[in-house]
Amino acid sequence: MKIYIYYGGRGLMDDPTLYVINKMQEVLEELHVTVERFNLYELKNSITTLPQTLKEADGIILATTVEWFGIGGYMQQFLDACWLYGDKEKIAKTYMCPIVMSTTYGEREGKLNLANAWEILGGLPCSGICGYIADTSIFEGNEEYNKIIEKKAENMYRTINQKMASLPASNQAVKKMVSITKNIDLTPQESEQLSHYVADDSYVRRQKEDIQELTSLFRDMMGNNDLEGTEEEYISAFQSHFVPQPGFKAVYKIQIDGKKKPLVIEVNGPECKYHYGSVDGCDVEIQMNRETMDDIIYARMTFQRAFMGGAMKMKGDFKILRTLDQIFAFMEKTL
Repeated sequence: MKIYIYYGGRGLMDDPTLYVINKMQEVLEELHVTVERFNLYELKNSITTLPQTLKEADGIILATTVEWFGIGGYMQQFLDACWLYGDKEKIAKTYMCPIVMSTTYGEREGKLNLANAWEILGGLPCSGICGYIADTSIFEGNEEYNKIIEKKAENMYRTINQKMASLPASNQAVKKMVSITKNIDLTPQESEQLSHYVADDSYVRRQKEDIQELTSLFRDMMGNNDLEGTEEEYISAFQSHFVPQPGFKAVYKIQIDGKKKPLVIEVNGPECKYHYGSVDGCDVEIQMNRETMDDIIYARMTFQRAFMGGAMKMKGDFKILRTLDQIFAFMEKTL
């Protein structure tokens, strides 16, 4: 089971929400749950890409702090991104537990807003936590408060594990009436650029003509050769930067634009095999263009930054994707 925590506060040391999610994470990890946390204030420049991480989660925790009014801008921006770019089919199978602590007023309204937003997105609700905490020191030594947090974590685990059903809600009906967004296989940056040109018929017609002209040009230049390049392209770079991780096994399939066959990387502890071709199954499937691959090879970008910035698409386990930057240390060896 995987549970992801999306924290929308500012990361202050005395933030009561941090205490609550730390406690819940301890309990969930004791139940052998894989827990991953995303601090939105650290990822504020790539919040629009975070809904892609929902694909790997069985349940999520949306946690924020009411410091003066409402759930805060980071959390609202994340919810907006889920509405515009999230996979609605995956969200419909994902449970969400809201956690809202307040240092002023409005924790109940904040919790209700998060629950309503998730249900309008089509997601499944879990019982959440809210409270007014003027000073985080009240948690210390207070067994009753800690038991409440622990019980909520256990209830969330039980709800997801047993896939408990919930009665239909009216705000889900609202989604069917007002939702006009469609899932498109584009990054937020690409969809924003297209919005400026999609209604311009002359621009679209001109682009089609340019594409046809370029296709003919490349066909004449390449002759019978394709755009694959050599079979060893990029392999030597991966071999020279390989850093074995004991006990780690994974299969990566990297499809690079212009190549007919994907680059397959099979990692098995201290050994690593590379080839262009097919593979029966893989843990992570990646798609990118040559420019992005060159940026990674020459240490101008990491795999994780490419994904978070929308320059790379992926399917599979997000944690295994992050390990790519550890087993192939392009950045470290260049420095």
